Formats: sequence, C-alpha cells, structure tokens
Amino acid sequence: MEQKIYVGAAYYPEMWEESEVEKDIVRMKEAGVNCVRVGEFAWGKMEPEEGVFDLGWLERAVEKLTAAGIGVIMCTPTCTPPRWLLDKYPETRIVYADRTRTEVFSRCHPCKSSPIMREKNRIITQKLAETFGKKEGVIGWQIDNEIFPYNEGCYCENCQRKFRSYLKEKYGTPEKLNEAWGMQRWSLEYKSFDDVVPPVKGRWEHPSLQTEWTRFHCENIVSYVNEQADILHRYTSAPVGTDMMTTNLLGYYQLNEKLDVVQLNHYEPCRDMPKTAFPYDFVRPVLKHPFWVTETQVGWNGSTFANCGYRPEGCCYINTWLPVAKGAEMVEYWLFRAHPNGHELAHGALYNTAGRAYRVTEEVARAAREFARCAPFLCNSRVEAKIALHYSSTVVKEAEYAPMLQNFDYRAMLVDRFHKPLRRHNVDVIDTAHPLDGYEVLISPFLFTADENDLPARVTQWVKEGGTWIVGPMTDIMTEYASKYRDKPHSFLEELAGVYERYDLPVGNDVYRAKWEDGGEFALDTCFAAYELKGAKALAVYANGEFKGMPAVTEFAVGKGKVIVLGGVPTEEALLRLVGRAPVFPASENLALVERSGARNGVIAVETEGREGTVTLDGAYRDLLTGRTLSGCVGVAPYSVLVLERS
Repeated sequence: MEQKIYVGAAYYPEMWEESEVEKDIVRMKEAGVNCVRVGEFAWGKMEPEEGVFDLGWLERAVEKLTAAGIGVIMCTPTCTPPRWLLDKYPETRIVYADRTRTEVFSRCHPCKSSPIMREKNRIITQKLAETFGKKEGVIGWQIDNEIFPYNEGCYCENCQRKFRSYLKEKYGTPEKLNEAWGMQRWSLEYKSFDDVVPPVKGRWEHPSLQTEWTRFHCENIVSYVNEQADILHRYTSAPVGTDMMTTNLLGYYQLNEKLDVVQLNHYEPCRDMPKTAFPYDFVRPVLKHPFWVTETQVGWNGSTFANCGYRPEGCCYINTWLPVAKGAEMVEYWLFRAHPNGHELAHGALYNTAGRAYRVTEEVARAAREFARCAPFLCNSRVEAKIALHYSSTVVKEAEYAPMLQNFDYRAMLVDRFHKPLRRHNVDVIDTAHPLDGYEVLISPFLFTADENDLPARVTQWVKEGGTWIVGPMTDIMTEYASKYRDKPHSFLEELAGVYERYDLPVGNDVYRAKWEDGGEFALDTCFAAYELKGAKALAVYANGEFKGMPAVTEFAVGKGKVIVLGGVPTEEALLRLVGRAPVFPASENLALVERSGARNGVIAVETEGREGTVTLDGAYRDLLTGRTLSGCVGVAPYSVLVLERS
C-alpha cells in the first residue's frame, strides 16, 4: 500500500445499474474518497444459483474504481448467504434459545458450526480470492461483517454437541468441571457432559455456565474467520482483517491473531465524541499494522428511521481526524450512497439516494485534503505510549453474567473514570495477553480475572524492573470461569502488593472520602476495600465512614518499581496524582492530545466537545494545516485540529 491516509466508504454496486458506477466515481473524487469496501452483502448476486457464479459485474466495478485511483477493500459475503442456500440447507440457520430455527428476514442468519455453511463459505471465498487476489487495485480484504455471537449464540444440536466436546477437552471429567464451577451448591452436579444444557438468557443461570457458553461461541467464531483467512492468504499479499465493534466480548487479540489488520466499526453520537478515543487506543496496540476504521456514521445512524444523533457542523470533520491522529491508516464511512430501499433506508451517507451530497460530505472532503497535505508527517510518525490500561475480554464476559455490582458497566467505567482522565496522554488500552515491555505505568481496575496469560509472573517481573502498577478496585477476585478463590480474596495480589484485605464493601455508595498523607482529601466511590499493611505504606486513608482511618490507597516497593492498590474508584485529580506523569502538554480538558514520534515528530491536538480550548506548547511548532509557526499558549477553535510538527 502507498504511504497515504485512506478515506472511504462502503459501496454497493449491486444496488445500482452499472452505468451509475462511473457517476459515483465522480462523486467519490468530489468527496475525497480514495478507497471503498465492496461485496460484503452481495452473495446472492455473486452466486444466484447453487454452483453458478457471476462475478463479472463486480470485476467491471473494480476495474473502473482502480482506473480512477480508488482502492478497493474486497469483502467476503458470508454474513448474508442467499435465500436459496438458507432454504435448501435449513441447518445452516441459527437456532434460538427456545429451539426455533430463524426465518430468513435480515442478516446474520448462519450457524457458525454448520459443516454445510462452512463448506459454502470456503467455496465463495475461494472464488473471490481466485478472481481478485492478485488484482492491483484490491488493497485489502474484509472477512464477513461485524462478526459476533448474536442472540447468545446458536442452540442447534450441532452447536450443543460441540459445546459439550469443548467442555470435555477443557475440564477432562464432569467431576473436575463440578469442582471448578462449584456445582455442589443447590445439588447441580453433572454426572456426564451430556447433562450440560446451554444457558438461556433471562433465566437465573449459573455464571460459570454462561461464561463458558459465550467463550465457546467466541472460539467457534475465531475458527470461522480463520478458515476464510487461510484461503485468502494463499492468493493475496494484501492485508486481511474482519470488521467488528470494540465490545471485546469476542476478544480482539484472539480473533486477530492470524489476521493482518485490525478493523474497527463504531457509531457514537456526537455528544460522545471524546469517548471514541478509547476504541482507537484499544485497537492500535493489537497488531503492528496501522488500524482501519471500516465503519462510522457520516451524519446520523438509522434503520427505517434516523437515529443516533445528528452531528453539528465540524463534528464529522473531527470524527474523520481523531482516529488518524490516534494512528489509523484508513477511515471509512457507512455508507457512500444511501440505499433506495431495505432495512436501513434512513441511514445517513456521503450522498443521498439521488446522488446529491449532504452538508457533512464537505467535512469529509476537507479532512481528506488535509490528510494528503500531512501524509509525510502522518505516515512517518507513530503513537508511542508509556501508560497502559487493561481492558479484558475475560472480564467483559464475567461482568455480563456476574458483575458483582448492580448496574455495573465495565467498559463505561474504564472509559469514563480511567481513560478519560488520561486524554492528554498517549495511552494504550490492552488485554491481558499484551506484552508489558516499554510501559512505565500499568492501570488495572476491575480486572476480575488477573490470573491468566501468565500475567502474575509477567507483571511481577515488569514491576521489579521499574514499572508502576496501579491496581484495583476489585481486581484479581475471580477465576476465568467466574468463580471466586476459596482460601483468600485474591490469587496473588495481596502478596505482591504487601497488603491484607481486611474488609470489602461491594456496593455502589458514593459517600466515602479519603485523606492523602499530606492532608488533602478526595472522593472514592463505586466499591470499597480497606487494608492492613503487610510491608506497604498508606498513601491515603478513609476520612469517614465505617473504615475511617484504615488504608484506602497503598503503595509497596517491589524491586525498582512499585504496586499501588486502590480501595475504590478515585477522582480524576487523584488518579493523575498516582500516575505521576505530566501530560503531552498542559491543555484544556476538551482537547485530545496525541504525541507522534519517529522519522517525524510532533503533536496533534483535536478539540472534541465543540467549544474553545487552549494548549500550551513547550517551544516552536509548525502547524502543517495552516503553515503558521506557533508557540506558548495557543487557542484551539471548536471542532478543529492542530497538526504540530516540532520546528
């Protein structure tokens, strides 16, 4: 791929007469679009009858796009098998928890375990790979679409058999499963793996069963994706990925292990624009290749009616710039031209059904022009972080089925209370499998399961070598199958942190305060733990309530580093004090600051809240968008960007 930033959209040539492709290419040029995704829902036109393939229409579209200098992301259409396939082979359709098989009505019908579905996937993927794998204009591949364990997974007999085989392979015997899950409670012991019945959403099910059922379906999806990736890799050297949301229920690290590029879809309303920095910081560290935003909304989301919030002037421009500032190589909108019919009739687009631009189209075009101007800087610098924040796929599952706190939202807690305070720092959001090398500070709140991926040994060694681990609250309290430890509240944290957890209070009160050793106070909320010191020192003690005077925040030296334990969720100011690192630059809270380093060095400032901001620079910087040299305290207009290269 060239050294440039790609701006594009999902494009559906199957929806239009072929003569419209040339007209749409003109529109693409007007909007600054230099890449499009095609094919993801077009299986019915690719294979109108079983074994009868017609890819000529798609080849002609790709040739026209390539001739115009527009790169193509080719998608496998396995999200939407044609009706003839689903009707002829009904076993390819998912079965719901009530044991009814889905009708053919929208998309995401396929069962991921079905041997017939897998075979048909391989055939259509092979045809696409043979036809487009070596074409110069095809710059990347997308497998399926927003793959996910929908509807709590499939309950067909095949999936149930595979689930029981999965449990047998993992636990060996029913007795070991019963012991791990604690099934003697309420006399729930299994005598055989054949006794295991998948959980049903809405029933008061066992959390260990629910967690493993979801984990099984996630592993099945990984196999489903890898099967297509193996075929594509035989025919193309272009990057292969699969687009998905950052719920992390389906673990990003596991799913992308055999893929080449991380692809992200997100649809945040404008009021939540600052929160979109979190998924960018999460997907960036997963693979070395710069990530792609494969879907986001242009002006509004929608199905048969518009929703998800209109973007005021400037917001779409920022939505295009922020991922690139954070390290993206590509930003694609859904979609290029609004559909004339169907389930998403009212969804926003770059162009309406009649081919006329929306107001926000110019904002995308403006960003595209600026990317071209800044390409040497953007393509020759990278985002390097010294701070990492844990976001665990295992905990996402556990927090769904055993959250421990009423109305607890694990992701929202990380975003609002731990990531947002660090918006003026470079931060990597990582899962527990990610290496710790190069980080100076690691923050692990609500990491229910910390005893996985050899994390205890790795984090201990990392701390000994000089790292600062800010850990808790409610970290290291569960096994990977949502059971608590029997002999102590944590698997290893107390020993490493030099503390003894005397009391815990897992309730969402917000009335407690803590007092620093120097006398200042700050609030703690959400949940609480009080400690006895076993070598650690108290950085703060409870200032009121039943734990008054007991340690609330502790610190323990381990080798060259230290472990800081949080007894509750601190305020932003308190968290930043514990992190102990200066931001990229002093700046108002409405700015996201991203330091870029490498062959080119500088900082990108993005105003995300639609109001005036300021940033104070440490020297002279050239703004690549205006050519001005800036220094000192600089104003940042609402929904604007500064691309500052060090002079």
